Amino acid sequence: MRVELSEVTLDVEVRGEGPVVLLLHGFPDSHHLWRRQVPALNAAGFRTVAPTLRGFGGSDRPEGGPEAYHPAKHVGDLLELLARLEVDGFHLVGHDWGSGVAQGLVSVVPERVRSLSLLSVGHIGAIRDAGWEQRKRSWYMLLFQFAGLAEEWLSRDGFAGLREMLAEHPDAESVIEPLRAPGALTAALNVYRAGLPAEVQFGPELPVPPLPESVPVLGVWSTGDRFLTERSMVGTGERVGGPWRYERVEEAGHWLQLDRPEVVNDLLLGFLKEHV
Repeated sequence: MRVELSEVTLDVEVRGEGPVVLLLHGFPDSHHLWRRQVPALNAAGFRTVAPTLRGFGGSDRPEGGPEAYHPAKHVGDLLELLARLEVDGFHLVGHDWGSGVAQGLVSVVPERVRSLSLLSVGHIGAIRDAGWEQRKRSWYMLLFQFAGLAEEWLSRDGFAGLREMLAEHPDAESVIEPLRAPGALTAALNVYRAGLPAEVQFGPELPVPPLPESVPVLGVWSTGDRFLTERSMVGTGERVGGPWRYERVEEAGHWLQLDRPEVVNDLLLGFLKEHV
């Protein structure tokens, strides 16, 4: 369904009945990323709300440069979306950039969030604390800052550069296809340019508050993730004010919800049911 908000119109999939689970994807995906979780969540008695974030897939790509894609803009979109759907309390599940946006959302309305599940990407403070190995794995984030150059390199020779980055993505070809539209790749990259500029990645560390103590947090990392270290997720536990649980998924890459859907579904359902 298409949901018109004050600044953008989002492509949103809403299914099921029961307590709401808000599912947030990352780069360069869409709500289609959650297709193997939605049926399991619905069957277990949860209502799923899976938006495609602004700048991705079938959602609008506003003009105005990187500032139009700042994580705060995504948080604003989600608050407005939840109001349109008349959702008060909800569970949050985020993957990749969706994890970062989820953390921003929970910091704004902690009293409405029943639980927070972070897949692959943990707290920014823990990522920075993870040392040189994590910085090496995050090299692409610095590349993404070079407007124009990054687009040219990623799209060159039929998106060979991006295809190499997404080598482990089970949906690589279908994810790349929408990025061929004019302005689509820039819009997708702008979330990095607005939210993780070089000074945030490598400059003096700024204080980042812990996640609210009222919200239980689940962190899930997969052994085949070549973009994130286990230390970056385990260390998130030190940045959580409330209950913390860590789970490790074997034999899965960065897109663990597609590689090992049964395992991820069991972890999510077990955690959600503890906090209904």
